Amino acid sequence: MGDVGLIVIGGATATGKTALAIALAQQLKSVILSADSRQVYRGFDIGTAKPTPEQQRQVQHHLIDICDPRDTLTLALYQAKAQALIAHYHAQGITPLLVGGTGLYIRSITQGLTIPQVPPQPQLRAQLMALGQRECYQRLQQVDPVAAQRIHAHDQVRTLRALEVYYVTGVPLSQQQQREPPSYPIWYFALTGGDRQQQRARIEERTHQMLAMGWLEEIRQLQAQYGDDLPLLDTLGYREMRQYLRGEVTLAEAIALTVQHTQQFAKRQRTWFRAEAGIYWLQTTTLEEQLAEIQTRLAEWPSTTSTKRRVN
Repeated sequence: MGDVGLIVIGGATATGKTALAIALAQQLKSVILSADSRQVYRGFDIGTAKPTPEQQRQVQHHLIDICDPRDTLTLALYQAKAQALIAHYHAQGITPLLVGGTGLYIRSITQGLTIPQVPPQPQLRAQLMALGQRECYQRLQQVDPVAAQRIHAHDQVRTLRALEVYYVTGVPLSQQQQREPPSYPIWYFALTGGDRQQQRARIEERTHQMLAMGWLEEIRQLQAQYGDDLPLLDTLGYREMRQYLRGEVTLAEAIALTVQHTQQFAKRQRTWFRAEAGIYWLQTTTLEEQLAEIQTRLAEWPSTTSTKRRVN
């Protein structure tokens, strides 16, 4: 594998990234840096598939539980924290693993995005939130259509951030994100998740597991602590389960909606990763085969910069 660098494991939700990353980190005596935009928030554990306490004891994890749910972790702050951790472990001769499904988090590191340093604007955000997500997204389509194409219509957090940057600076966010790729080597892997039927089965199984782990009680506790209008409670999975808790749908319907919307989200994730250069898509399915495939690729790839040939 050569000099220290960064190993990335990306891919859609419910493809087995966590288990693979833990096993690989144990083999390499490394650490894991999370690249998940919801796992950064404390209290949002089960519904975000955050590594369990047991999993975190197996391998040291960073960049989870670092933000209060009432605050917003900007991309710039995430990037700064991740880059500092990478430099810290490089100084110790360790190649860390960057693992997750939030493509923009990963891109901010692998491509060295130059991100506008605009601090959160609570008063502006309150005004925008009062308009509602639909109106905000329509405004974003008008002022920054490029960013709007990258942000889902229901993604309130990123919609607000893009509008915030525009209204503070007068320049669209999409025009401010330049690139300065890091000099260290990057080995970028992604999991396909199998065919459509296999993906749905895994998503459905994980949804039932989350409920068995106490997901509904987690939501009740979050509502009691932060209020039902907390924006994070209107994100994937939490939104559908709150519909059940309010009596708007049955539990079976909430599960079906969660599975359906998660499938749609996973499709968008795969589209994102397919558009990224330099990714090696793992062709195997079992954990042991994936580990062997990664080790083979690490041995074959030269220690150059992050610009690798794309292998699909």
